[in-house]
Amino acid sequence: MAKTEALPSDPALHNLGGLIPELEALYKDVHSHPELSMQETRTAGLAADRLRAAGYEVTTGVGKTGVVGLLRNGEGPTVMLRADMDALPIQEATGLPYASKATATDREGNTVPVAHMCGHDMHVTWLAGATRLLAEARTSWRGTLMLVFQPAEETGEGAQAMIDDGLFKRFPKPDVVLGQHVMVGPSGTVAGRPGAITSAADSLQIRLFGRGAHGSMPQASIDPVVMAASTVLRLQTIVSREVAAAEAAVLTVGVLQAGTKENVIPDEAIIKLNVRTFDAGVRKRVLAAIERIANAEAAASGAPCQPEITTIDQYPLNVNNQDATKRVMDAFREHFGAERVRETGPAPASEDFGSFGSEWHVPSVFWFVGGTDPETYARAKEANRINELPVNHSPKFAPVLHPTLQTGVEALVAAARAWLPA
Repeated sequence: MAKTEALPSDPALHNLGGLIPELEALYKDVHSHPELSMQETRTAGLAADRLRAAGYEVTTGVGKTGVVGLLRNGEGPTVMLRADMDALPIQEATGLPYASKATATDREGNTVPVAHMCGHDMHVTWLAGATRLLAEARTSWRGTLMLVFQPAEETGEGAQAMIDDGLFKRFPKPDVVLGQHVMVGPSGTVAGRPGAITSAADSLQIRLFGRGAHGSMPQASIDPVVMAASTVLRLQTIVSREVAAAEAAVLTVGVLQAGTKENVIPDEAIIKLNVRTFDAGVRKRVLAAIERIANAEAAASGAPCQPEITTIDQYPLNVNNQDATKRVMDAFREHFGAERVRETGPAPASEDFGSFGSEWHVPSVFWFVGGTDPETYARAKEANRINELPVNHSPKFAPVLHPTLQTGVEALVAAARAWLPA
């Protein structure tokens, strides 16, 4: 197993070993009490309490449920560290003794299961740990720490909600914005890269209009089921026939809804889809192709009007600053050793983290922390079965606690210390 002891020369990490039991308890608590996007009041309260206990100036309710903590410690750079707090409407199937049994009411008024199947409970715990350790070691560094516990990453609105609520006016402008995410990968390792690190994402709804009729009289209808089926099949040609092999895009249709009874042709159908891209030009072409195909299939079916295409959510392309990424990765190699620091390719997952740096016009760096048992990962890799490991958003996604907890705290501290002078 990878070595995880903190370097003795790093004073901010001297007390990490004694803090781990408390962080494990916090993680299990947050995991057992997940909250949907923009409903993270309990989690925000836990974060605020820990910030206050560590001596930070605390502001709550930023972007509805966001929390910001400031620790001013003399002249020096301002470093922002961010963690997201929200969970997903998924029924957990990990079998863990602290598994979520929570339910909540979603925005449509439906009662849904809720679980931390993306790892944001780990992110909250990491930042809480780093918060405490950096405050306790404030005699060893100078500058300002800005800790952001962000709501609603899963709906792509949390970062922007905090920005719209005056984040840029109410708090000091950071010199760098830092964040991390637990992912499939050997626990005890970190991975990053300069440039694009997570994709842009666009989620769309296409509402197709037809004319309903009795199932025995299809000639009296304009069948939106056939229209939708043709549209779905044609959409699959965008990536295979309109995006070059050297480029990258993913288009997934996740929802296809039409009708309520087998002998009734409905008068409309709904398609919901998701697009991931790493290039602004590719994104523009793919979105234009979706609109073109939807309109053409409707016209070919004789639809009474064009489809209604609406945006469900959007995530910006998350781009790591070249120089800032080098500084972070050098700090990781110095702290963890080169064998625990990996370079990764761009991830097709998406994040609204990039909004902080791009809209504040400051460098940002985002990286991944492995959460898979190293032996399990090694066996899966040897058998060419890594894709069978439970990934983020799977009902069975469950990062191993150790050394994932410790590694994530160390990574945040090491990255922050790369900017904070002694």
